[in-house]
Amino acid sequence: MPDLTTGQPDTDAVQTFALESSGIRGDLVRLGDSLDRIVSRHDYPTALAALIGEMLALTAMQSSLMKYDGIFTLQTKGDGPVKMMVADATSEGHLRGYAGFDAERLETALARHGASGGAGPLAIADILGGGYLAFTVDQGEHTERYQGIVELTGHSLSDCLQHYFKQSEQIRCGLIVAAAHVDGAWRAGGLILQRVPDQGGSGRKSHEDLGAAPLEDSDEAEDWRRAMILQASCTPGELLDWDLPINDLLFRLFHEEGVRVFQRRPLVARCRCSRGRLEETLRSLPRAEVEDCKIDGEVVMSCQFCNQDYRFDAAALAQVYAS
Repeated sequence: MPDLTTGQPDTDAVQTFALESSGIRGDLVRLGDSLDRIVSRHDYPTALAALIGEMLALTAMQSSLMKYDGIFTLQTKGDGPVKMMVADATSEGHLRGYAGFDAERLETALARHGASGGAGPLAIADILGGGYLAFTVDQGEHTERYQGIVELTGHSLSDCLQHYFKQSEQIRCGLIVAAAHVDGAWRAGGLILQRVPDQGGSGRKSHEDLGAAPLEDSDEAEDWRRAMILQASCTPGELLDWDLPINDLLFRLFHEEGVRVFQRRPLVARCRCSRGRLEETLRSLPRAEVEDCKIDGEVVMSCQFCNQDYRFDAAALAQVYAS
């Protein structure tokens, strides 16, 4: 659905903005069809699907605040029922995400949470266990990868990411995120505020600047407290209300701060798997080993992200190894 006042997409988009009175930068993201396409390809329990929605919203927001040409990845790894989750965004706005989980352990955790009278989503410790959250900026084989890692701590993924910026990068960061199944489809939304080095009119920063410490004078501290109060007034219902345009929500929250918006970036669900890439993978393996993987005369390779199967029968394998 487009914003009728701007003609820009009002879902599956991320809007970068600045609060002119304080120089605080932010992103507001909404995921609709893109998230629903990613989640619907898998048989995820509702609680896990919601967590993936939050993960993708965080990925879209954080990647939008950065200048890079490549892939930004947010990933968790733990010893809980959900072994790993990964979401990434290309600099073109292509999103994908996936979770690997133990169905029996997750069902037990969800049942225990319900039996104990738990309200709201499970805590990170319940669903992911102990482990870490990592994000990576990969700009290709001839560049150095940037990676940040933080222990899974706090109640939510947002808590983990905020902990990273506070402890590792000394950047003030405020995050709220929500995901839910609404009107038969998945939606997610998020709002991030950061005090970051000024990078000119784009509202985005280079990953090399993540370590720049914010200033801490009294006026800036007061600006930050006021911004956090205004951000906290944003409800999950507002984030997920497709009848409330993005710019209207930003004005509702921050009009007294002089909110200024930059170019809105569209987002789309798009996997990077291809038959050609899998053929290269097969070609790198001894043919005898590949032949041993046949089931009913075919080698079947599945993409964990989009759940698409690629089948190679005897004729297809012969062509792979002949090229």
